Amino acid sequence: MRLVDLSQPVAPGMPVFPGDPEVTAQPALDVVRDGCAVTAWRLGSHSGTHVDAPSHVVPGGADLDALDLGLFTGPAVVVDIRGAGPGERVGWQRFAGPGGRVEGLAPGVVVLVRTGWDARWGGASYAEQPWLDVEVAERLVEAGVRTLGVDALSPDATGSTDLAVHHAVLGAGGVLAENLRGLGAVQAMARPRVALLPLRLAGGDGAPVRAVAWDEG
Repeated sequence: MRLVDLSQPVAPGMPVFPGDPEVTAQPALDVVRDGCAVTAWRLGSHSGTHVDAPSHVVPGGADLDALDLGLFTGPAVVVDIRGAGPGERVGWQRFAGPGGRVEGLAPGVVVLVRTGWDARWGGASYAEQPWLDVEVAERLVEAGVRTLGVDALSPDATGSTDLAVHHAVLGAGGVLAENLRGLGAVQAMARPRVALLPLRLAGGDGAPVRAVAWDEG
């Protein structure tokens, strides 16, 4: 079984959501001087490729350590919206295509939205991603989907004050994955499955993940 890495590398100076803590790393122990190497990392809970727990935006919402691990893995459906431009709102008709429906939506399915914005990682235009209309999130939740991932900074517009997609998915007890990469490889798989397992942070509103995919076909 070949695993495909869907994670952006974590490194000092990496892109972060506007206002989030910058990522830094400092040597704490040295392998020559101290007999082992230890690095002191400082980063936000939503740094790099990460998942959001309901408590990220929902008062009283579940924290990471209270969530069923099944939310972080499952068969994947990739929805390709690479034709959308910077800052464009993507409604259901554009999202679902001419037939007006997305194949394979069901409880337990992980929906991954391929914007192509992972190619802009580290650039000034990365924060100008196309974003989803709340109707898209509501329809996914109605279909039983509780895990939504994007290869961009957010499924909502950067600078959004209502975070409507966040509230629709996280408010339903689901999770979001952001800053994924390489979704084209998942789209090419016959029966893709993904794992987006976060650190078990007690009371965590989010955490970085090592996101991977493999083909069960």
